[in-house]
Amino acid sequence: MEEQFVLRVPPSVAERLDRLLGENASTDDKSLDLSFEEDGRTGTFVVGNDRFPASLLDLPCVVESFKTYDDSVLIKTADIGQMIMVRDSSDAAPDTVEYRHGLTPPMRDARKRRFRREPDLNVSLASLHWNILFAILL
Repeated sequence: MEEQFVLRVPPSVAERLDRLLGENASTDDKSLDLSFEEDGRTGTFVVGNDRFPASLLDLPCVVESFKTYDDSVLIKTADIGQMIMVRDSSDAAPDTVEYRHGLTPPMRDARKRRFRREPDLNVSLASLHWNILFAILL
């Protein structure tokens, strides 16, 4: 298995990355760096001389990645559960560690719409119910 991640960047940064990875990149724009702080969730993405804030976010579900060598057979290469989101310096930092939406529009607000809600369980009330049930059975 390969190590992979999803990198989501603003459109302006995407254009620069496209030029950087292409053959017609200038020499001063060739630097590319990603570093994280001690918390492991916030960091800095550097393209050329520009710095952009970045965050490591958990995806609501696991995404599989595939590779093909002959355009007919797909080989699974990784399970991806996290995304590095690069944002403009004017955008606010995310307040949670989990990204609410998936990678595609149909997965918008995926946790709320597609997965079961965790039960609201009061521990003291549940233990009382179990004690009453055991007392009745005995």
